[in-house]
Amino acid sequence: MTEIELGSRIVSEFTAPYVIAEIGVNYENSLSTAMKMIEEAKRGGADAAKFQTYSAELLAMKDSPAYWDQTEEPTASQYELFSKFDAFGPEEHLQLSEHCRKVGIDFMSTPFDLKSASFLNDLVQVFKIASADITNIPLLRYVGSLGKPVILSTGASTLDEIERATSVLAQAGTPDLVILHCVLSYPTEDHDANLLMIRHLQRRFPSHIVGLSDHSRPSPDNHVSVIAYALGARVIEKHFTLDKKQSGNDHYHSMDTDDLLHLVSSVEAARISMESSTTKEPISSEMLARQHARRSICAARDLPAGHVLRDSDLLTL
Repeated sequence: MTEIELGSRIVSEFTAPYVIAEIGVNYENSLSTAMKMIEEAKRGGADAAKFQTYSAELLAMKDSPAYWDQTEEPTASQYELFSKFDAFGPEEHLQLSEHCRKVGIDFMSTPFDLKSASFLNDLVQVFKIASADITNIPLLRYVGSLGKPVILSTGASTLDEIERATSVLAQAGTPDLVILHCVLSYPTEDHDANLLMIRHLQRRFPSHIVGLSDHSRPSPDNHVSVIAYALGARVIEKHFTLDKKQSGNDHYHSMDTDDLLHLVSSVEAARISMESSTTKEPISSEMLARQHARRSICAARDLPAGHVLRDSDLLTL
């Protein structure tokens, strides 16, 4: 059985999913908002509150084009967008980490450069690698050398790229790895979700836990995350905000606290309905039906003693 220790929980094929509330930079450079989001992520039932740690200067060229829905987030340049939200340094991240500990939720943040990974090492128990860095070999090697579990997103990648990334991480010293199926489209429409890839990744990487980084819009039935769990996803990451109506950035495809509560309860209902023993045998609620619903062999008519039974002498009732 494959299992992994992620922060405060052991995750395996038999457990509820480890749910990551991806705050990212939706706190809009406000420490008080970030603290509030940590509290709301905990109230919603998430296992981890995750941020993003980067410097725009080390993340994007100044003329890098947008790859998101510009009707929702109109900023045309990656550099311009990232520059708006890179104000937090080591001291702010330390405060976020301490607040997570106080609230009782795991702290995570995705580093996008070596410097960020270095100062996060003292704050996180698990590293998250973004889809954009699945081919960033220097970052993979450095994060792997820190010897902590890694969650790897695989949006817009090929299987060969995933295999290379997992190999680099393992050779560098990563002890355990989670591979997240991900579609790098914001938001991801249902027809692009490609959820059967979860099973394909399980077959291709049987020694690793597989999960989902879900970029679909929140829905009342949480069907994308529920289906993903049913297919084997045991880590579910989804963007999180305090206000889905807030314009720009990741707010427009994020879940809020009510969505998170519904997601956790929906997936838990799926988990309960999927519980099973390893052998096929009647369960306790079937025993009365087993006793009274099954047929009995009866005589079709009065038969004299010593009669040799034939098929026509018997009924099943």
